[in-house]
Amino acid sequence: MRTAAAAALIVLAAACTDGATLSSAARRRTLADRDSAFAAVQSRGKQAMGVDQYTSTHRFTPLPDGGRIELQRDQVDTSGTRQIRQHMTQIAAAFQSGNFELPGFVHDREVPGTTVMAAKRDAITYTVEPLPGGAALRLRTGDSDAIQAIHAFLAFQRADHHAGAH
Repeated sequence: MRTAAAAALIVLAAACTDGATLSSAARRRTLADRDSAFAAVQSRGKQAMGVDQYTSTHRFTPLPDGGRIELQRDQVDTSGTRQIRQHMTQIAAAFQSGNFELPGFVHDREVPGTTVMAAKRDAITYTVEPLPGGAALRLRTGDSDAIQAIHAFLAFQRADHHAGAH
């Protein structure tokens, strides 16, 4: 009887971790199975960014002078890393010109903060930083309205991608 109770306790404990022992990709796929909106974001994200969203990790970090968007492959993937760096370079140029159509496509709606970011495009700089498995896009400004817009943009992205921040 103790063995059965112990086994049940182990199963219960594993269920309560909500996949904490699963790989990042497995956790994202499990989440997508439960959340069709997230699955759609993942699908459109792959189209837009050119890499599998289930095997890549996003981070959206607000910073005092703006923020940082990171996208990296979960495994060593030279082709995927190159694609992410190219994507981030394209995004930097689009955002600098006030074009936020790609995030709108990925999320299938207007993304919070983008209207102000487009209007304040001359007050924001976008710098691509290579990372071992991809790249980061650093957003910097001294304009308080632009900082608020960037933070709203990053918060929305973090929530919709079910992503973290540093």
